[in-house]
Amino acid sequence: MFYSLLRPLLFKLDAETSHDLTLASLHLGHALGLRFFGKQTDGKPRHVLGLDFPNPVGLAAGLDKNGEYINALAALGFGFIEVGTVTPRPQPGNPRPRLFRVPQAQAIINRMGINNHGVDKLLENIRRAHYKGILGINIGKNADTPMENAVDDYIACLRKVYPFASYVTINISSPNTPGLRELQQKQELDQLLGVLKEEQKKLAKLFGKHVPLALKISPDLAPQEIGEIASLLLAHKIDAVIATNTTVSRAGIEDLSQESGGVSGAPLNQKSTAVIRQLTAALQGQLTIIGVGGIMSSADALEKLQAGASLVQIYSGLIYRGPKLVSELVEAL
Repeated sequence: MFYSLLRPLLFKLDAETSHDLTLASLHLGHALGLRFFGKQTDGKPRHVLGLDFPNPVGLAAGLDKNGEYINALAALGFGFIEVGTVTPRPQPGNPRPRLFRVPQAQAIINRMGINNHGVDKLLENIRRAHYKGILGINIGKNADTPMENAVDDYIACLRKVYPFASYVTINISSPNTPGLRELQQKQELDQLLGVLKEEQKKLAKLFGKHVPLALKISPDLAPQEIGEIASLLLAHKIDAVIATNTTVSRAGIEDLSQESGGVSGAPLNQKSTAVIRQLTAALQGQLTIIGVGGIMSSADALEKLQAGASLVQIYSGLIYRGPKLVSELVEAL
């Protein structure tokens, strides 16, 4: 109710300004003990990745890149939260404006460029948070790191976040870092996953715990590429795959916006679900699929579970529907 009244005012502001103001308000409201932003709903627990999820509805990476709002976001009733993408060094991202709404299509276009304060600042914020639930940390490479050295950035981040993460997501699919999606190609991905898996084994021995690795992939892959990725995930015994990141396709919004960047929201829904179905067929239940992309209703979420996902994540739906979407999904699933 409250968000439905607030949204028209927020949508009059620049999208990024509105994003920052909403998170700051949520943080303040939580600090003051206010609960009008959402309600806690008892969901059905899921045991996935060796972890006990209170419910299967998570927050996707990108909303809280620096882990500044973990406590407040957790109060909305999510079963798990994913922060990031974070890089080894701070980076400003692309020039503003870089975030745009397309209300007619319930879509968001972003060319943020993985703006974040760096992995060390993220860990400072996590240490201060009181959240004891399942926390995913999404890691990437700095934009100015040469592609031939990309693996070094992922290893640097993995080493730092490992003790604090319930699981770690490897982001190789953002369309807003030049060249990043090249890491989805067979030879490059084979090398990257091999190095990361070896590092995971070393860190598991060092810290006495196995922290699952998830790979986040693009919705713009050809069926053959999805098959190759699935084979590599199995060969390297990666724990999970997140399908999907944003799309560069403009299908459904061709006449609504000319802004460049990745598209999320309703136009992504069927595209990401199709990728989930292909992964399900290729993986045969041998590793976990987390479905994300265009979930605007409980029907959308159920479709992704029926396609083969074990868990789902939302982002754009939260912008358009507000916190009530979280409780709606938890109740439905």
